[in-house]
Parts: sequence; structure tokens; C-alpha cells
Amino acid sequence: MTVMTHRLLRSLLAWVLAASALSWAQPAAQIRILDRDTAGHGLLCEHEGKRILMVAGTPAEMGAAHGRLLRAGVRGVAESILYLVGAGYTVTRSDWFFDRMDEITRRTVPHTPARFLEECDAMSRSAGLSQRDGRAANFFPELFHCSGVAVRGGATADGMLLHARVLDYMRDIHLQKHAVVQLWMPEGRHAWMSLGYAGFIGTVTCMNEKGLAIGEMGGGGEGQWDGMPMNFLLRDLMERAGTVREAVRLLEETPRTCEYYYVFSDRGRDMVGVYATPEKVELLEAGAPHPRLPTVPAETVMVSAGGRAEALSKRLVEAHGRIDVPTLIGIIRRPVAMKSNLHNAIFRPETLDLWCADAGAKTPACDEPYVRVNLTDLVSYYRQATAPQSAVGR
Repeated sequence: MTVMTHRLLRSLLAWVLAASALSWAQPAAQIRILDRDTAGHGLLCEHEGKRILMVAGTPAEMGAAHGRLLRAGVRGVAESILYLVGAGYTVTRSDWFFDRMDEITRRTVPHTPARFLEECDAMSRSAGLSQRDGRAANFFPELFHCSGVAVRGGATADGMLLHARVLDYMRDIHLQKHAVVQLWMPEGRHAWMSLGYAGFIGTVTCMNEKGLAIGEMGGGGEGQWDGMPMNFLLRDLMERAGTVREAVRLLEETPRTCEYYYVFSDRGRDMVGVYATPEKVELLEAGAPHPRLPTVPAETVMVSAGGRAEALSKRLVEAHGRIDVPTLIGIIRRPVAMKSNLHNAIFRPETLDLWCADAGAKTPACDEPYVRVNLTDLVSYYRQATAPQSAVGR
């Protein structure tokens, strides 16, 4: 190949990538405002069938806006968790659910930032929930414990880092009815977005404006609750950290609960697998083997288990060097995802893009269509739509 031909091909590739990026553009006209917070601290929007909650301000202001804009959903999620799941927990474990939730709250509150409790309580008041029910619905993930993978460089088609997160479990209690993409813009902290649910102010699937992305995979350790709840810990990382290594440092410094696995990635193409318990934090660097994992290809971080891990490894090896977003969507389909697959997310931290899918009424998330949202676009849209005398969405 001549130098001129090589340069021509590189130019052509750059043009194709630019054209592709433009084709994924998210015009403001595609976002529809469903409701505005009466106090001026939030919007409820819709984009390609996905609801998007946007809130900004102090913890109390964001919480109150959340409760006002998603009142029915906040109450619906609380009822699903506290009564459907609570009843099942009590029957199967011969342990009164509300006693256990009271214990979790008592042991985790001393380690939980006051701003999160303030926001949660403001949301509960606005939605007409008791403080106890609102908090219990948010501390709930501590009781129930998915697959995660990040690829970059030689593993992907264009070298850019892609990070996929598969959330399994609980599809049958229909939390997906209350699914919402959430954009938080807290005063004095990083803006960030989460693939979450009405009434849920923590996160398990998230990315911030600095390009830090995190997906959580649960482990064991139930009963080890003397620390910050995992979902609030991840939110704290979103609001304070800008890189993988900053997030790891903050994780190490924070009292932790239970046993969790994570995949961290950032826009600088750093990525790492994380194993965290109350006693220790261990890192799994890209491409590093682990005795509990099948083959981990070069430029890859993966966290999974059993047959799901075997299927994930096989697909990653087969697609190595040509992984793009559509390919990665295929890689995380069943059996990597389970029948109980509640939601899936693919992050591209360098561009702040998120592709997401939620479970249907009777179908796992991996079988549902994905919708793309862009963090920068959402922040810009919110600022424009809430500017004085703005006509956007009216």
C-alpha cells in the first residue's frame, strides 16, 4: 500500500466516522417536554419512547422536583419494592422485611452523605410517601444482589472505548414500567446521568460529564451494612470523580457495604474491573487473566460468572478488533443476559453517548430496541428549555 493510498483511506475513515456521528445526532426537536416542575428545578421529557427526568439545583430542590414530576412512578416503585418484593422476602427467608430494612437504614445512615438523605426525603414529601418508605425503596438494593465489559484500542473497530452493562434480576416485578433516564445537575458538582427508575436517587448504571462511566454487578456479603449504600456510593463517585483512578481512590477511602463487582471506564480510555468488600478493593486491569474468569481478550475488562461468562468470553474473542455499538449489543444478548434482564446500557465515554434498553412487559431488555441519548445534548437542552422566556417545548 502506498503512502498516498494509506492517507486516502485514513481520510475516508475519518469522514465516515464523522458522518456516522452526525447521523446519531440528537436534535432538540426529537425531545418532547411532558411536564415542567412548578418550582423551576426540573423537566420531564420523552425521547423515542424513553422518559427523561432532568433536575437541577440543591438536594432539596432536585428531590422535590423529582417527586412532583414522577409522583405516580415514585409511589409505584415504592409499592413494588416494599410490598411485592417485601412479601416474597419475608416468606422465603422467614425474616420480616421491614425489620431488615430498618436495620439497613440504621447501620448505613451514619455513612451516607447528608445531601442524599435530604434529597430523598424531599422527594418523598413531594410524592406523598412517608420518609421511611422513601428511604427503604432507596436502600433496597443493599438486600439484593449481572455482567459488565469494557473494550478499547485493538478490540474495537475504531479504537474508542465502549463499556457495556447488563442488569439482570427483578424483571417480573415490573420496575421497567417506571424506567427513566435521569439527568442530575447538582449545584457545585458534576452533572451526570443514570439509567434508573422513578423514586430511585442512587444509581447502578451511570456516566458523568467528565466521561467517567460505571456499571455495578452484585456479589454476596449480605448483612455487611456498616458503610455507605452501594447505590449512593456510586452517585458520590459520579458527582466527585472525573477519572477511573480518582473513582478508585474515593472508593478505597469510603466505608463500603457487602460485596460488589464493578467496571469503571473513562474518556481517557482507562478502564478497570473492581472487586470491593468492606475490607478490601482489588483491581483487574485490562486483559489480565483471573482464575475465576474464562479467557479475557487483550484490551478487555470483563466481569461475569458461570455460563454467562463463558458465552461473553467466546463472543468477545470472535469479534475482537471489530467491536462497535451494534456488535456489542449483539454480544450482550442471551445467554450473556438472563431471562430476568431488566436493563442494558452501552457507554461511549469519549463522546458522552449512552445507548440503553429496558425490559418489556414479557421480554428481556436485550430483546428490546435501544435508544441513544447524549449527556452534553441533554444538559444543553435543559439549560435552553429553562432559560428565561424560552419557547422550547411550549
